[in-house]
Amino acid sequence: MRIHGATVLGTVLVAIVLTASSCRTETSAQQTTAAFDLEEATIRALIQDQQAGRRTARQIASAYIARIQALDRNGPALHATIELNPDALTIADSLDADRSAGRVRGPLHGIPVLIKDNIDTADHMTTTAGSLALEGSIAARDAFIVERLRAAGAVILGKTNMSEWANFRSTHSTSGWSGRGGLVRNPYALDRNPCGSSSGTGAAIAANFATIGIGTETDGSIICPSAATSLVGIKPTLGLVSRSGIIPIAHSQDTAGPMARTVEDAATLLGVLSAADPRDAATASASRPETTRLESSLNADGLRGARIGVARTKFFGYNDVADRIAEGAIERMKALGAVIVDPADIPNVGAYDDSELAVLLYEFKTDLNAYLGALGPGAKVHSLADVIAFNEASRDREMPFFGQELMLQAQKKGSLTEKEYKDALAKDLKLSRKEGIDAVMDRLHLDAIVVPTGTPPWTTDLINGDHSVGSSTTPAAVAGYPSITVPAGFAYGQPVGISFIGRAWSEATLIKFAYAYEQATRHRRAPTFPATADLTKP
Repeated sequence: MRIHGATVLGTVLVAIVLTASSCRTETSAQQTTAAFDLEEATIRALIQDQQAGRRTARQIASAYIARIQALDRNGPALHATIELNPDALTIADSLDADRSAGRVRGPLHGIPVLIKDNIDTADHMTTTAGSLALEGSIAARDAFIVERLRAAGAVILGKTNMSEWANFRSTHSTSGWSGRGGLVRNPYALDRNPCGSSSGTGAAIAANFATIGIGTETDGSIICPSAATSLVGIKPTLGLVSRSGIIPIAHSQDTAGPMARTVEDAATLLGVLSAADPRDAATASASRPETTRLESSLNADGLRGARIGVARTKFFGYNDVADRIAEGAIERMKALGAVIVDPADIPNVGAYDDSELAVLLYEFKTDLNAYLGALGPGAKVHSLADVIAFNEASRDREMPFFGQELMLQAQKKGSLTEKEYKDALAKDLKLSRKEGIDAVMDRLHLDAIVVPTGTPPWTTDLINGDHSVGSSTTPAAVAGYPSITVPAGFAYGQPVGISFIGRAWSEATLIKFAYAYEQATRHRRAPTFPATADLTKP
């Protein structure tokens, strides 16, 4: 997650945790990319290929696995994946047999997906949140969203690297680094940061290591890495997607969500993930839509007549490039028939920064203790206190660049019955919802709010940590409201996104706007893995 502008934010298949190796030349990486015939492949295209007999699920999975093996720890060495699924090809074979017998499991039949390493899978893969403290930990049960993926026919190809503990360990961490997986590199410039904490999912899907991916977000961890790698990312309304079986930060803000190369693929994946789960009370909200039908949202004329508000205060002015691209995006929306309401500032932005952190610290201790406490007797850690002790004892491997200040702060917090926690949570919800996003949308009769997602990716600095200068993710994150980022252009070859924010349960509306904008602009392009940004091409 990210907060306060600082980080808080036939092929041989082997069951491995990938280890670092030397980097090949950029030319080699580009040659490998050029030879990859699934580059930018969509769900729709791969389903059609299977239906027509042009490809099997095994062939598709094998091609992606070969690409990962060529480019992730070799080639440009993205370090985007942390573990491959030793059962992936067996699963693909089973799906091929089903299709031959006339049985199609669902909309992702034979589609490879990569999931973040904080999402439980009850198979031969571990779930570690990037931490050596959980190395070897295999979940007793699939996360609910993994059950949904398997039922829909997806091939879970592996787990992605991430900012360790979802970037909730240190106040000056480097996004994309974990003790277990090393440093994720941005495929658009290897010395730039992919943002966090779903760094590996962003880099992997941008680099065409799978068709689609899943990240998780507490504040910015789907939206920021998606923008930084020219992807579409959807942070759903809290409760639309189950969190059971996901290593937590805070139940008031945590959610999983899609990361994909197109709005259509992200919408398809969201439709699969969205379902009520008896293990997650938030998914039983009375206001939750009974079904999530998103097909009608894929309308290229979807911006016509939409009232789109521009939130300027706090979100413009921190980066000239982001401003220029956002202004161009707004003008394009106007040309597509949108009614632009400018300005449409979100009230109270910045007024709940401290209370947000307080809530996260309290809930992190409680929620993580519950997750770790349920692990089997073979686990190395069963509490936050155990993790802190492990990190200290393993300082050379776990804390070579930054410490665990946030964990230490969380450990000092009491229970969720304390007045400080209750007051902070009440403040957050009031200022971000009724007196925040809802207030401006009611007053100006808006269908959505648009903001620059953030800056172009910053250079990675393991010594000093992240140096992002601005972000727009906090209002929707604290409110538990949906947001979607879509590619809006490039600056010096580096991706920049634009975000649509809406009311609770307005995913279909936001997808409609994002799809219309995407279809009219088509800014997404595949990376070429340069060593650094080309500063001659603004």
